Amino acid sequence: MSSKLDRHAEQLSALGHPVRLSILRLVVQGGDGGTSAGDIQAHLKMPASTLSHHLKRLTEGGLMKSRSEGTFHYYSADYAALRALTDYLWEDCCKRGKKGCC
Repeated sequence: MSSKLDRHAEQLSALGHPVRLSILRLVVQGGDGGTSAGDIQAHLKMPASTLSHHLKRLTEGGLMKSRSEGTFHYYSADYAALRALTDYLWEDCCKRGKKGCC
């Protein structure tokens, strides 16, 4: 199996939970400046330990980046990784002779 395929499988696995998908969508909306862990927690109304697990899964999957400023932690989307993942899903579209599928 190729490393590209492995990486994308890991990313899709990280997205395969409703909470993590919600987190990523919220973080994408936060833009390059990032979204604080506190804001994510308030929005999703979940315990910090549970949130920490999901944030770790998304950052280890390479879909988000984190940074610390003092005691605050901010998360931002890795837009290049997200683009590469979606491009991968579409790169072979229509190559089996079906026209108009894209």
